[in-house]
Amino acid sequence: MLCYLTGLIFVSGGTINFYKHNRMNIKRTFQKNDVHWKNVQEIHVVELNEIDTKILKALLEDARFSSRQIAKNVGVSVGTVLSRIKKMEDEGLIRGYSVILDHEKLGYQLTVVTEITVAKGRLVETEVEIVKIPGVCSVYDVTGLTDAVIIAKFKSREDLGAFTKNLLALPYVERTNTHVVLNTVKENFRLI
Repeated sequence: MLCYLTGLIFVSGGTINFYKHNRMNIKRTFQKNDVHWKNVQEIHVVELNEIDTKILKALLEDARFSSRQIAKNVGVSVGTVLSRIKKMEDEGLIRGYSVILDHEKLGYQLTVVTEITVAKGRLVETEVEIVKIPGVCSVYDVTGLTDAVIIAKFKSREDLGAFTKNLLALPYVERTNTHVVLNTVKENFRLI
């Protein structure tokens, strides 16, 4: 379980610990009652200025905009746009370019939010297996009574049933609680 504070995330019971240090978020894992800490991953926090933010907003609106169109909208040169985009790609802020699909038009009629409880501190191992299951869109570590939340989409009740049985067959999954989404009010990950 993770508890979020400003610039800091800590664990109750012992799984993952984050803390902010010199504009760098350091991610560390530890075992319960273990005094040995191991650095797992460093996450660089990218600071954006007004121009970077405007460029990103333009790309989020339509990633097909040309550098010339973005430069005109932002009020900078094409070279500035190209160098800023390259810098954000190099820093890992821009990880790729994609399309936004209407999943219902592809036949995905069911969206579910599934909470899982994992035994024996095996959350990471379990999540590695969960992300391989067809239909899984997102997996989140969460605070509260459960250990993780899964967002998944399915074309039929049979697919949902197979997903649930697959989850329960994983060795360390103790319990699941699945919520079927009745109406999607907002689903938009294009944030700045």
